[in-house]
Amino acid sequence: MKKYLSHYRALVMLGTPLIIGQIGVVLQNFADTLMIGHHTTVELAAASLVSNIFILGLLMAMGFALCMTPLIGKAYGQGDVASIGSTVKNGLAVNTLAALVLMAVYTVLYFFLDKLGQPGELLPYVRPYYLINLVSIPFVCWVNGLKQLFDATTDTKTPMWILLGGNALNIVGNWLLIYGHCGFPEMGITGAGLSTLVARVTMFVAIALCFAFSGRHRGERAAFRKSRVSRGEMRSLVVLGTPISLQMGMESGAWSLCSIIVGWIGTNALAGHQIMLTISQLFFQFYYALASAVSIRVSHFHGQHDYTAIRRTAWAGCHLNFMIAILVSVPVILFRGQMGFLFTSSSKVAAEVASAIVPLIIYQFSDGLQCTFSNAMRGLAYVKPVMLVAFLSYFVVSLPLAYLFGISLHGGLVGVWFSFPFGLTLAGALYYHYYHRRLLSLEETTQHL
Repeated sequence: MKKYLSHYRALVMLGTPLIIGQIGVVLQNFADTLMIGHHTTVELAAASLVSNIFILGLLMAMGFALCMTPLIGKAYGQGDVASIGSTVKNGLAVNTLAALVLMAVYTVLYFFLDKLGQPGELLPYVRPYYLINLVSIPFVCWVNGLKQLFDATTDTKTPMWILLGGNALNIVGNWLLIYGHCGFPEMGITGAGLSTLVARVTMFVAIALCFAFSGRHRGERAAFRKSRVSRGEMRSLVVLGTPISLQMGMESGAWSLCSIIVGWIGTNALAGHQIMLTISQLFFQFYYALASAVSIRVSHFHGQHDYTAIRRTAWAGCHLNFMIAILVSVPVILFRGQMGFLFTSSSKVAAEVASAIVPLIIYQFSDGLQCTFSNAMRGLAYVKPVMLVAFLSYFVVSLPLAYLFGISLHGGLVGVWFSFPFGLTLAGALYYHYYHRRLLSLEETTQHL
């Protein structure tokens, strides 16, 4: 284990701000779910529907931000400041285009919300919340793009503070606007949407100002100004980002389609599903943040052709994620009967949550595995296979099983959630296979040079 100690230490130092920042992101969803759930159950179900519709597109757009990480990280490892500035400028251009495409798609979808087969009582709450989320899309994309500069150059603390500050603002805004405190009108779910919009705009302004005035990033800023938006570089970013985007889109799409399946079961099940998604996202953010640190470290070592360090970094990240899985699973399984009441006063919804906790715990190790090695692949800029893995794992395995267990076999919400361990286990095994094969190929190529 001694050979991994330095990598454990480096990943913890780099990953801790990422974990804190990602937890801040979850706290935004957590706060919305908690506060809306205590306002009315119908509004909680409406928020679940809208959130799951938008998370699909936003995660797909994030792929065009995440593709910047291996390029910036590799250039940073080589001391190539000019390439960093150019990647950031062209990456922001690509993310702006992604935002415009998303807004166009979601504008069209707005006129078909009543065709999704959801309970009619939800629509009056869904429509205003949907429109507010639509307006916030560009700010999410710009924050994601700029965040890659800071993360890939190992400045993970700056985004951490920005995310925490933005989400603290969101919580305060929720308290004021959902319930109507301090003279503000009681706006319910619409107030939650407005609060989130203000928080996202504020986070973009903050991270843009940090880039504009930070002394640490003076060189990257100068290179950013000198560089130009290039069709060729934008095309390269799109080629690299598309597989990541499709991977994240298919994974999120499976969860979103599961939300529609759960909506066929009923309002209580849908409300319970939203709570389960919030809990699951909290778990995932630990894995994802640490895996992002793996991706950053792998990209640096890739620039230095240090393949031994790459291999040890990936396995060190896997070990740490397994430890996290144990730590977060134990209290949740012990207090599963009480988890639902954190979000709602409805005993029926809380019972739905308690039953679905079991499959959630079952797939935690698989989730840590797939997250670690998919990000190790991203650090190597080897992303073409991730589309195939995501399609097989989520659309060929998880989604059909969700319908089978939840609807055909009348398993309800717990049946839907029992589909996820199968898909995530397959994803983890396949990501490791492709990562290992790529690393061996790189080592052989280097030996022959």
